[in-house]
Amino acid sequence: MSATHWKMVYLARRNPRLAPEEFPQAWREHSSLGRQCHNVQDRVHGVTQCVRLLAYLSPDASTAYDGVNLLQLRDRESADAIWSDPETLAIMRPDEPRVFDRYVRECALVAQEQVLQAGPAGNAVLLAFLKRRATVAPADFERALRLHTKPWDAVQSTVLNLVEPERPTGYDYDAIVEWWFQDEAGMIRSIAGRSLADALPVLYLTVCDFTASVFLPTRVSHRRP
Repeated sequence: MSATHWKMVYLARRNPRLAPEEFPQAWREHSSLGRQCHNVQDRVHGVTQCVRLLAYLSPDASTAYDGVNLLQLRDRESADAIWSDPETLAIMRPDEPRVFDRYVRECALVAQEQVLQAGPAGNAVLLAFLKRRATVAPADFERALRLHTKPWDAVQSTVLNLVEPERPTGYDYDAIVEWWFQDEAGMIRSIAGRSLADALPVLYLTVCDFTASVFLPTRVSHRRP
């Protein structure tokens, strides 16, 4: 049996005092504070910060959010322990309002990762925060996501993240899908001008509530290791 891989994923809005173009640098500066936190270094094994592409790409692409952070965790316990870590509370949390419109804990989701299509993680990723229809059983929802998430030939890898039931207010998503492209140009050619409902008809028609879901085309602005 393969090991379970845990993630923390947060769907961020920038502090409105920051211009969209200023947000990536402010976020990188915030991330660098983690080097001073020993528990962060021990518990977070990978960080991928993805900022929204500012160009209009798809009629369904959200403009309400500014970025997504994908944090690879050591284990499930780390997702809880990090919030009470004294160094994190003293060093990182006070800086969060400078960068974001709320504290990170208020927009963070914990999820189990499943790689559906193995391949290189490029420099551009379309992220879908999906809401399951109330009439659909979780098992049927998961099965549909595993079977119907390869709509674009240019996708290099596909990752499904199944979200834990405990979620912050306003972030009630059941799954997060990552479609990784080599670069922005490849993603733009694939999704520009095309309805995501047309690209994902089975999900749209049978298991997902797209009106309560979020699609965010992004580029990688910071990655470690």
